[in-house]
Amino acid sequence: MSKLTIKSGKGNIRLRKSRSLVGLKSKKQKDLKNEDFVKETILPRLGGFEVVKLDRGRRSLDKKLDEVRAHEDIELGTHVYFAEGSKKPLVPTGEIMITYQEGSDEEEQNIVLDEYHLELVERRDNNRIIAKVTEKSKNPIKVAAALEGFSLVKIAEPDLDALLTEYDFIAPRDELLSHQWHLKNDGYVIDAARSLKRGADAKVVDAWQRIGNTGSSDVVIAVIDNGFDLTHPDLKNKIYKPYDLWMGSSEILQGDPSFTHGTPCASVALAASNGDGIVGAAPNAKFMPVSGTSFSLRATEEMFNYCIDNGADVISCSWGTTDPAFNLNAMKEEAITKAATKGRNGKGCVVVYAVGNESEDFVSFYSAHPDVIAVGACTSQDEHASYSNKGLEIDVVAPSNGDWPIIAARAWWDNGLSWQIGEKRFWYDGLSRGNRYKHFGGTSSATPLVAGICALMLSVNPDLKASEVKTIIRKTADKIGHPSEYDFQGHSRKYGYGRVNADKAVAEAIRLKEGTTPVVEVDEAIKSGEGLFEFSVKKQKPEGFGVQLGVFAAYGNVLRNAEKFESRFGEKVIIHINEIEGRTVYRMVLGAFTRFSDAKKLQATLNQAGFNGFVRDLSQLT
Repeated sequence: MSKLTIKSGKGNIRLRKSRSLVGLKSKKQKDLKNEDFVKETILPRLGGFEVVKLDRGRRSLDKKLDEVRAHEDIELGTHVYFAEGSKKPLVPTGEIMITYQEGSDEEEQNIVLDEYHLELVERRDNNRIIAKVTEKSKNPIKVAAALEGFSLVKIAEPDLDALLTEYDFIAPRDELLSHQWHLKNDGYVIDAARSLKRGADAKVVDAWQRIGNTGSSDVVIAVIDNGFDLTHPDLKNKIYKPYDLWMGSSEILQGDPSFTHGTPCASVALAASNGDGIVGAAPNAKFMPVSGTSFSLRATEEMFNYCIDNGADVISCSWGTTDPAFNLNAMKEEAITKAATKGRNGKGCVVVYAVGNESEDFVSFYSAHPDVIAVGACTSQDEHASYSNKGLEIDVVAPSNGDWPIIAARAWWDNGLSWQIGEKRFWYDGLSRGNRYKHFGGTSSATPLVAGICALMLSVNPDLKASEVKTIIRKTADKIGHPSEYDFQGHSRKYGYGRVNADKAVAEAIRLKEGTTPVVEVDEAIKSGEGLFEFSVKKQKPEGFGVQLGVFAAYGNVLRNAEKFESRFGEKVIIHINEIEGRTVYRMVLGAFTRFSDAKKLQATLNQAGFNGFVRDLSQLT
C-alpha cells in the first residue's frame, strides 16, 4: 500500500503497513499461539492485541486477516504498521482523537461521526472528542487520514500503541559497579579489585541516619513497567493494589521472558530491609506495581489515573522514547500533568522519568514534560555516564553504571544477557552475588533511586507538593563535573543541577516542615582546608556594566569563586547581597565598565574559557 501520513503528538509521521504482521484480540483473553492460523507470536501483548504472523499459505495477508476476523474466538483483527525509519510495530487501538474547528457546534460534529460511521466514546470539551471505529468504518488509520481533509476537523489522530524503550543498562562494554555503592560509596568494590571514587553516591545512608529510620510505610511508590516478580523476597511482602494494565486486572501476569525489567527497577527504589539480599532507597515504602507500558492515549490516561485513584505518592517510570514518531500529544501530556498536580489530594504525585540511554543531545519526550523529575545517570567516578541523554530538561543525575554496576533484584524467569554464558549472563565479572539478583544500571536504575529518595522526603514531610519536591531535589543536588559545564543558573545539559543528594534533600524537607532557617552548605574543598582568604571590601556604586556569573547560597563558595575569577581574569569582583524566597543569596558579577561594549568583550572572553555569563546593568542591583 502507499504510505499514509497521520498526525502524531506534535508532528506528523508516515506509516507503512506491515507485509507480515497483524494484531489479534481474542474474545476471552485466550492465548492464540496454539491456533492453527497463527504461524508465530511476535509480541504477546500490545494495545490489547497479540502481534502475530499468520499461517496464510499463498493467500494475501488481507484475505487471510479477513478470514481470521470471522473466527469464533477472535474479537478484533487489525493490520500492524511501522513509522518511517522505525522498527517498532504500531497497533491502532481503534480510537481516534478528534479536535474540531473553533465555533463548530455539536450537531455539525455529529455529521462527521455519521459520515465515517464512528461512535462517540467521550467528549472532552466543546471541540475535542474521542471516537472509535465501528464494523461499518474503514480502519482507523485511513479514517483519521480522511478526517484531516474534512473542513470541520482541525486535528484527527488515531490512537496507536507501541512498546516503549526500557532504559536498562548498556552492557557488556561498560565497566559496571558492585555492592550498593550508589547508596554509600566507600571507594572500593568489596569483592573485586576495583577502585571507585569515595563519596560518589546518592547519600542515602546519610539520609537514613539523619531521620533515624529508613522511611515511612505510609508512602506508596508506584512503578509503571513490565515484568514484575511478585514472589521475589525483596518485593513480595510490600505489594499494594497491583494492577495489570493490559489485562485490566489486579492479577499481574508473570513468567514471560520478554518482560523482566520491572523487577530490578522496583528493587532499586524499595527493596525490603529483611536481613537478606539488597536494600532499596526507601525500603519501608509500599510497592504499587502497575504492569504495562503503553504509547496509547487511553492506556496512558488509565495508568496515571489508576495511580491517582489508588493512592500513589511517587510514580517511577524507567521507560520512554526519543523517536520523533512518538512525540506526545496534548492529551497524553495532560494525563501526566493531572497526576503531578491532582494526585495526593491536590498536592500532586511526584512523577519521575528516565531521560534515556541513547547518548543523544536531547531527552526522552516523556522526561521532557515540565511537571516530572527528569533523571540522567552518572558513574561511581562522579562522571557523566556516556549513554545517558543530555538536554535542558534534565533535573538531576543519579549514580548508575558506566564504570561499575549496581546490584538489583532479578525475576525468577530472567534469562540474562543472551550473548553471554554462565554467570556472566547476570554478573559483569562472572562472580555471582545470589541467584535472585544481578548487575543493573542505565537511567533505568538512576530513576527509581531518585523515586526512593522522593519517598524519603515525603516520609519526613508528607505535606510537600510535588512541585516542591522537584525544587528541593534540584537545589540540594551536588555539582559534579567541571564548573564550566554549568550555566549561570547552575544547570548543566549533562548533569542537570547535579548529582542527587538524599541527605540534603531530606534535611530541606525537614526544614520546610519545621520552618527553621536553612543550614548553609559550603564547597567540599573549603571544608577540607582551602578556606583561608585575604580580601578587602569597597562599596560599589550602582552604575555601569559587568558580567554576572552565578548566584550562590553559601558564602564560603562566594569567597572561593571570587578568588578564582579575580586572579584569572584580572577584573574586580562585585557581590550583590539579596534575599530570595526567605534566604540570603549572593550574586557574583565580574568587572564594572562604563561602556556596555566593554562588558560584552569580557563576556566573550569568559565564554571562550568555558564560563557562561550575561551582561548585567549594575544600576539594577539596588
